[in-house]
Amino acid sequence: MQELLDYLIQTPMALYLTVGVLSLCIGSFLNVVIYRTPKMMEQEWRTDCQLFLHPEQPIIDEEKLSLSKPASTCPKCKTSIRWYQNIPVISWLALRGKCGTCQNPISIRYPFTELLTAVCSLIVVAVFGPTLQMVFGVFLTWMLITLTFIDFDTQLLPDRFTLTLGAIGLGINSFNIYTTATSAIWGYIIGFLCLWIVYYLFKIVTGKEGMGYGDFKLLAALGAWMGPLLLPLIILLSSVVGAIIGIILLKIRKENIPFAFGPYIAIAGWIAFLWGDQIMKVYLGQ
Repeated sequence: MQELLDYLIQTPMALYLTVGVLSLCIGSFLNVVIYRTPKMMEQEWRTDCQLFLHPEQPIIDEEKLSLSKPASTCPKCKTSIRWYQNIPVISWLALRGKCGTCQNPISIRYPFTELLTAVCSLIVVAVFGPTLQMVFGVFLTWMLITLTFIDFDTQLLPDRFTLTLGAIGLGINSFNIYTTATSAIWGYIIGFLCLWIVYYLFKIVTGKEGMGYGDFKLLAALGAWMGPLLLPLIILLSSVVGAIIGIILLKIRKENIPFAFGPYIAIAGWIAFLWGDQIMKVYLGQ
């Protein structure tokens, strides 16, 4: 194992190739996580509600959903997807974007997510090089991609991801990987409170809830990874990205739809994670 690590460190092309192929496979898995996690949460909520409201009744009999079971099938003909039909990007191209059995169209988002995961991971490698910062940075990238698509689809930011991300950020920065332990702690606290305060002020003024607690937890997690100094940049970038993408979506869909802010926090956080210090130096004229 040590010889393999030394080889990857000393051979940039091998490192890029390894991370690229691995990230394509992870991207394929993220498609499953993005699709199934909200459904798993709904299943858990139904069970919890039934136990709370009608504990005397038997639990609704439904197949337990997990990330591994049941096996993936075509949503139309229910044919099991073979391993050779699940090779990232290549299988989608070979099948011409259709089910091999019933020719039902397969969304282009599946190969897009795989390619996005690979490209973003390779950018992290290019920025950090063969370091421990790169390893955790790639992991953060995978988590942010997952949260972006889940929130975009369902307006949910699952605690199982946001809280885990925050805990990992606090943990790794206890070893000063990206910032100091003190900075990570204050980044988490301030990241949560700054949106929480905006949320309550908006609620007091309008009587409506402008955002969910998942947004607070996501920004807090990013604060734990990067410290409090980059939080203003993340908020500013997320507002700009959200305004641009929101206008585009309104033009495309031509209807008033609920606005999920989490994806834009995730995108802004990823940009700040990689280039935040450089952006701040340019902004401050240093």
